[in-house]
Amino acid sequence: MSDAVLKDARTISSLVAKIGAVVGQRDRPLAFMEVCGTHTHAIASAGLRRLLPKGIRLVSGPGCPVCVTPVGYLDHAVALGSRPGTTLCTFGDLYRVPSSHGSLELLAASGGRVRIVYSARDSLDVARERPSEDVIFLSIGFETTTPTIAAVLEEAEREGLANFRILVGNKTIPSALRAIARDPETQLDGLLLPGHVSVITGWHVYRFLADELQLPAVVSGFAPAEITRAILELVQQATTGRAEVVNQYARVVTAEGNRVAQDLVDRYFEPADATWRGLGSITGSGLALREQWARRDAGRVDIEFPEPEEPAGCRCGDVLKGLIDPPQCPLFGTRCTPDAPVGACMVSSEGSCAAWYRHERLGLELPGRADTQQGG
Repeated sequence: MSDAVLKDARTISSLVAKIGAVVGQRDRPLAFMEVCGTHTHAIASAGLRRLLPKGIRLVSGPGCPVCVTPVGYLDHAVALGSRPGTTLCTFGDLYRVPSSHGSLELLAASGGRVRIVYSARDSLDVARERPSEDVIFLSIGFETTTPTIAAVLEEAEREGLANFRILVGNKTIPSALRAIARDPETQLDGLLLPGHVSVITGWHVYRFLADELQLPAVVSGFAPAEITRAILELVQQATTGRAEVVNQYARVVTAEGNRVAQDLVDRYFEPADATWRGLGSITGSGLALREQWARRDAGRVDIEFPEPEEPAGCRCGDVLKGLIDPPQCPLFGTRCTPDAPVGACMVSSEGSCAAWYRHERLGLELPGRADTQQGG
């Protein structure tokens, strides 16, 4: 074991001891939501839930872009991709997410043109290769991803690639946090705010959490010691009745964020209402292409697709709201696994169910299983 690993382990141990001393014995555990999917996987892989005292409950939030993308968006994408002369370009995580009656993977298996790309810019290469086809990039993601989409649109405009369009499914985090914080079902005591998103937005966009909703919040990095330090800050605020937004990721996150990226996004997009899986429609929480870029909007194609149907028995929506932990879904680890996923939270590499399955399922009593001790 390296000196650096030993140092981190000692730091985490010290922080956990301080958390335990502050929390003490409580009638109700303090519930903190980690908003970012990267935080979810860092917490799970480091075993932080098992290290923290019983007075702390960490719940996962809507920090996975693929997970919060509603079934209706997938239905729309499959309908577009079923048209002759159309190629869909998508990130790999979206490929296997179930739609109402299939998936992009099944569309490709039945002869549809679906290309997995590693960046939005790769889809421009597809548009150049196939000038006679309608090339549609499935544009999802939060504030971290959206500037790259805007840059791709700018490049398409500069080159005059008339056959390139996007199906917009981009979302913004602050409005979703407001909706969750106001939901009496969640009963949160604080929020672990996303690091990557905050690089773009700046931390000032979260001030409403403390000023209006009296909810402690901390912007954190992703190392286990950083996350543990952020939890200590949340515990100290919650137990003393304080509510502040604290930036513990100051080496990359500023108050104002990345103004260049913000301006680029604003050139192509405007706020819009959006539907989130599990959270429903949230006012102003999505983005839409501005009217001057309507020719780039695949959502304006006149096409029919079915009324959305969620996978039967899947409780991904309740996981995203922090109402349940993944093992409380009756499908978790039985009918729904990474090899045969039923819900989006198990498909995506940032999904909460995938994180729990990979790192935290040993010894869990899973519904419908007599053999509760599973292999790793």
